[in-house]
Amino acid sequence: MKTDYDMEERAIFMDKQTVTIYDVAREASVSMATVSRVVNGNANVKPATRKKVLDVIEKLDYRPNAVARGLASKKTTTVGVIVPDVTNMYFASLARGIDDVATMYKYNIILTNSDSNSEKEIKVLNTLLSKQVDGIVFMGNEITDKLREEFKRTKTPIVLAGSVDDEGTDPSVNIDYVAAVQEEVKNLIDRGNKRVAFVCGPLNQSINGKYRLKGYKQALKSAGIPYDDKLVFETDDTYKTGTLLQPALMAVNATAAMVTDDELAAGIMNGMSDADISVPNDFEVITSNDTKLTEMVRPKMSSITQPLYDIGAVAMRLLTKLMNNEPVEEKNVLLPYGLMKRESTK
Repeated sequence: MKTDYDMEERAIFMDKQTVTIYDVAREASVSMATVSRVVNGNANVKPATRKKVLDVIEKLDYRPNAVARGLASKKTTTVGVIVPDVTNMYFASLARGIDDVATMYKYNIILTNSDSNSEKEIKVLNTLLSKQVDGIVFMGNEITDKLREEFKRTKTPIVLAGSVDDEGTDPSVNIDYVAAVQEEVKNLIDRGNKRVAFVCGPLNQSINGKYRLKGYKQALKSAGIPYDDKLVFETDDTYKTGTLLQPALMAVNATAAMVTDDELAAGIMNGMSDADISVPNDFEVITSNDTKLTEMVRPKMSSITQPLYDIGAVAMRLLTKLMNNEPVEEKNVLLPYGLMKRESTK
């Protein structure tokens, strides 16, 4: 018969190595099946036996091996999330929606950062797949051909959140970026701005070069204003770059700017302020993502509003349906957008 002293001595020894379900069963003098039933909340265990097993689990600090359980059930109840920049408020808001819905459906999240690097995106994708995740939510600025091939190779469901794919082969959740930019540029033009700059991240990213730029061009065309590529500023999408753009914007006689990133837009406003150019009296700025930053800066920024939390939440719910082979009515979801006027526009 084991004494409390024996149990404590055994626990100290096991603390130096991984405790398994076999160790718990042996210490509690029960079968591994009984331990499994206790861990999984099965009611078909006598109260006294349950207490004995739980006491041993606590003493040994046993933690079920999710990977091993996944191999047995072919499910790990784990979802991988790939984010290009965890410090960016846009992606952080999406991730919050993903996490809340994942918790609701009892999935664990493995969050990875790709640094907006196409090679690293492939690396973290394969790392997640090697961990036997049940599904993946991908947030990135571009779906490259190599990445698309990796998506096609795997049988693991993948949903894009706030990311566009030209081929439309992967399930996704977004807003209508073309219509949103077109409407906001039209508003700037209607307020008398005939020289509206389009300030964006890399144009080789489809969301900028094929969707947002298209909306910008359509607004100009509808207003009868010729497209001038000198008014298009391709940047690295950072705050610092925004602060340095003032001379270039003035050089092309721009009176307003449609900006594709909130941090970039904040940089432009501060650059204007440093040059004693008043926003919005002398120069209007509107941004695209409506993160918390839009209300933290002064003047507060007008923005296209995106349901950021909802994009993440809907993407995760869509993924749960795909993982469980539930019927899906629409694989490419477009959520409604809005326009929020604040102090950076007249």
